Amino acid sequence: MAIDPRTLDFVALGVFVTVVIVFIYLTIYIHDIPYEIAKKRNHPHRDAIHIAGWVSLFLMHVIWPFLWIWAYLYKPGEGWGLETVEIKDSTGAKEELETLKKRLSALEAKLSETVETNKEEAN
Repeated sequence: MAIDPRTLDFVALGVFVTVVIVFIYLTIYIHDIPYEIAKKRNHPHRDAIHIAGWVSLFLMHVIWPFLWIWAYLYKPGEGWGLETVEIKDSTGAKEELETLKKRLSALEAKLSETVETNKEEAN
């Protein structure tokens, strides 16, 4: 019993279409890796990295390695690594805000006293 050549043609066409679809999917998935890294690290330029990943598809993947590096340069909690970023807890910020409010109130009271003294001296 022989297999009909038309059946083999359809099987080959099915395999070809499947391979093309998988190749397109993998290409898109690979080009989204820098964006996923940037999203995971809360990168401030993650949207630009995402768009540049799509642009790299049309530029024959020339800029894709630079996108990977760009995504990895930003470290969560540290920033770009050029300086140490100190993350304050919210209680420290609240205490500092209260201290500043007290200083502002004292300065406003002193200013109003000075203004009233100047008015009295002028009269």
